[in-house]
Amino acid sequence: MVLIADSGSTKTDWNTLNTTDVLQNVQTIGFNPMYQESDDIYTELEKSLLPQLKEKAPSAIYFYGAGCSSPERNKRVSDALARLFPQSDIHVDHDLLSAARAVCGHKPGIACILGTGSNTCLYDGNKIIDNVPSLGFLLGDEGSGAYLGKLLLRAYFYRELPEELAKSLKNTYQLSKDTFLDTLYSAEVPSRYVATFAKFMHDKRKHPVIKEMIFENFELFFDRHVVKYDGHDELPVNFVGSIAYYFSDILKTAAKKYGLRVGTIIQSPSEGLIKYHQELLQKSGAPNNE
Repeated sequence: MVLIADSGSTKTDWNTLNTTDVLQNVQTIGFNPMYQESDDIYTELEKSLLPQLKEKAPSAIYFYGAGCSSPERNKRVSDALARLFPQSDIHVDHDLLSAARAVCGHKPGIACILGTGSNTCLYDGNKIIDNVPSLGFLLGDEGSGAYLGKLLLRAYFYRELPEELAKSLKNTYQLSKDTFLDTLYSAEVPSRYVATFAKFMHDKRKHPVIKEMIFENFELFFDRHVVKYDGHDELPVNFVGSIAYYFSDILKTAAKKYGLRVGTIIQSPSEGLIKYHQELLQKSGAPNNE
């Protein structure tokens, strides 16, 4: 039996599974070693995870998390887990690897995260072999919900939106420059706030101006990231995240322009990640109770 964790900054999904079944699914708060020390992670896990688990001794733990992008950060998580599960084999990796394993499985491909933020990688069926950096909210995140929000808000405040769209946006969010900037600069995670405006774009996605913005967002994403990978014109390009999922029709149209072959599009990596690890267990010949 193994324990799989898919952790964002807000929540973590924990699944215990054997070769054929998911034995238990629980949730805790999210963890990010960019902002949390090992002791803090351990304390929270002891309080919120351990009491929920029926199986206290998984043979292995696979933790995929936001912020798990360096050996030092990963060690903060693995040290906390090792204190709780001293007999378990512990693996800590970036959430980009969980996305790749969820959508590509054991086959090569290009994996893309399109949610609040964006990221991509070239995956060989086991590990990430190339990554065009995202650069985050301030300098990058093309293709993401935050970038969609930026395109919309710039057009609104620069008076470039058609009148009916501008009025609808203003009425929906009670939007003014001062209230927007106050909220933006006081937000704990500014990108998450800006990304909330993607919902308006989804509601209005059939309007030609909004549709063009969404298409531009995906064009920039493919231009600056996906086409940089060797084999992009042959390998399937797969997606995880709400923006890819809810704007999939326009995403596929943009991909066609670049001659890309769209593969899997899923909102959350959990189902694909469970399948990946069950296949690993089956290949290893692990008994169903281990």
